[in-house]
Amino acid sequence: MQKNAFKFFLDSLMFVLMTSIAATGLLLGFVIPRGGRVPQEEKYFLGLHRHDWGDIHLFLAITFLCVLIIHLCMNWTWIEGSAHKYFGEQWKRALLTMCGAWIGVLIIGWIIAR
Repeated sequence: MQKNAFKFFLDSLMFVLMTSIAATGLLLGFVIPRGGRVPQEEKYFLGLHRHDWGDIHLFLAITFLCVLIIHLCMNWTWIEGSAHKYFGEQWKRALLTMCGAWIGVLIIGWIIAR
């Protein structure tokens, strides 16, 4: 398979995974009831329990992260070139700062959610 065809396949797969993650998240957030006071029969959708949908959501998210890592590796030359173009000689520091800031945002969100 040619490199561009593989990239197209990878990007299409990422799109399908992300829309599936969004769909299952919306399903869990707004369609399937949660809580101990809700009868167990109401926690089923299309024959799957709420916890099964949560497992599917998690599996899709992990798969998406794996595909995202492959996507980043395949496009690393472009990422380096763009970062060098916009940040000059400090491009490595800028990329690390952006990654660190994003990890910080995720940690803060996790702390607030708990």
